[in-house]
Amino acid sequence: MSDPAASIRAMYSISTAQRRARIGVRHRLADPHRGTDPGEITRSMVVLHATDPATVHLSVAARGRGLGPVQVEHALYEDRSLVRMLAMRRTMFVVPVDLVPVLHASCGADLAAKQRRTYARYLEQAGVGEGDAAGWLAEVADRTHRALLARGSATGAQLSKDVPELRTQVDTAPEKSYSRPSNITSWVLVLLGTEGRIVRARPNGTWSSSQYSWAPVESWLSGPLGDIGVDRARTELVRAWLRTFGPAPIGDLKWWTGWTLGQVRKALTGIETVEVDLDGAPGLLLADDLEPVADPPPWAALLPPLDPTPMGWQSRSWYLDDDHRSRLFDRNGNIGPSIWYDGRIVGGWAQRTDGEIVTRILEDIGTDGTALVAAEAERAAGWFGAVRPIPRFRTPLERELTA
Repeated sequence: MSDPAASIRAMYSISTAQRRARIGVRHRLADPHRGTDPGEITRSMVVLHATDPATVHLSVAARGRGLGPVQVEHALYEDRSLVRMLAMRRTMFVVPVDLVPVLHASCGADLAAKQRRTYARYLEQAGVGEGDAAGWLAEVADRTHRALLARGSATGAQLSKDVPELRTQVDTAPEKSYSRPSNITSWVLVLLGTEGRIVRARPNGTWSSSQYSWAPVESWLSGPLGDIGVDRARTELVRAWLRTFGPAPIGDLKWWTGWTLGQVRKALTGIETVEVDLDGAPGLLLADDLEPVADPPPWAALLPPLDPTPMGWQSRSWYLDDDHRSRLFDRNGNIGPSIWYDGRIVGGWAQRTDGEIVTRILEDIGTDGTALVAAEAERAAGWFGAVRPIPRFRTPLERELTA
């Protein structure tokens, strides 16, 4: 007897060309598919990487029509349709507000438990807490939360005046020559954030600043996050990822979420998917997403460091030539500013201190492709205004272009 599942799998093969077309359309990088709303653009990508604060604004601008930092700041701090939070792989993201409960349940709750154990262990090693470091930390966190509720919003320095214990100094690696004691303010704020009790509010400075004030979640989002359950949350997150980044191998999904393979497989049981062939490798695609995406017109894009498109997959050979990898990524796997043409990375770019956008195309893309890149570089020059953000993780080509 034949295997029906095997027959279904054999029917579907997704080419690299089709995967690249999906990038242009689903990631809003081809001109006809660019958006006008920062929230909708973010939702198209599921989330935006926010470890480097400038990435958020530049990722939206690259995918938008007439959008820049002003519109993104309005979405973050006025409409509050976008929220910063720690989630997958303990990484900072900007998230559509309706997805916040999903990320909190699927990632944040586990992250909070891990951080709580880690911080309590450091405190215990330092002799803080009189034998109950975990209880002491919980009490300090509760008092900090109450102080923030009273203030409405505050910086860590302001909160440390209300809760002096936040200035407790701990050396996490006293045996190392490079280690230095630091206060626990950031620990407590991170813990409260992962517990879903506070959120990052406005930065103290320009849109490229990483020094934030904090606000209680009740006042910032008009109510607590609620609990939708971890299983439902993980299923919803996987569904959203497959819609944007599928088809893809299950290993890419495991890497992106930071979950175990067992957790990924369990989340997939709540979704109807089809296994497809990706040029000889197995991949997954939503069962209702089998129709091919029409090829968009030729397009180019200048994407910022840590943009969600190049950071969406762990297996990148279908859009990144191995010869380019060492120039565009740092040693820890963080990508710098990248130039895309028709669904693949073809070079890198940088902003010099005088504001000039400089590009370096690493392969022959023809005169039409080169003209599209030049047009995008001219467009990118208008994104920054007077701000000159230095990438958090600098890569060899970015350093070379700004030398």
